[in-house]
Amino acid sequence: MNLEGYVACICEGSAEQAVMDILLEEEKLIFSEEKLLTGEIIRCRKAKSFERKYLRKGFKEKITILRILDSRREKFNLSKAYIDKIKVIDIITAPEIEMLIIMNEDKYDAFKSSKMKPSEFCKIKLKYDSVKSYEFVKDYFSDVDQLINSINEYKRVSKIRKGEYTLSDLISV
Repeated sequence: MNLEGYVACICEGSAEQAVMDILLEEEKLIFSEEKLLTGEIIRCRKAKSFERKYLRKGFKEKITILRILDSRREKFNLSKAYIDKIKVIDIITAPEIEMLIIMNEDKYDAFKSSKMKPSEFCKIKLKYDSVKSYEFVKDYFSDVDQLINSINEYKRVSKIRKGEYTLSDLISV
């Protein structure tokens, strides 16, 4: 994956942000905090809001936007003025980021046969009430190696579409 210029890492939810913050703090990503457009992970889903808040500062370098999200259909349409300056890469966590907890708990087979959404499975079967909260995820994956193992294991069992990127593509070796 080629990251040009600054990196804007945008997460759709607090669980995704916690995962990215852990990897960033532990220097396990293919980019450093110094390369980040704002020096931190961004929470912003709408292209127009992102433009207004971050792009009207006149950057000379190109910007790569990494969108960490579970939806393959969610669009991020920037104004034509930014087409040559911005590269957008979607990092797909489908069906949900909570799959990392299921993988860490070694409950993938039980999850598959449950017919539940990952967040429901975590709440009902694993008894983790706050599974979508930043604090829970940050605490749960306080061991970055467990997080990386869960990311890699999830990639191993997933059917990743051609040309699609996952969290494992962002981890430095």
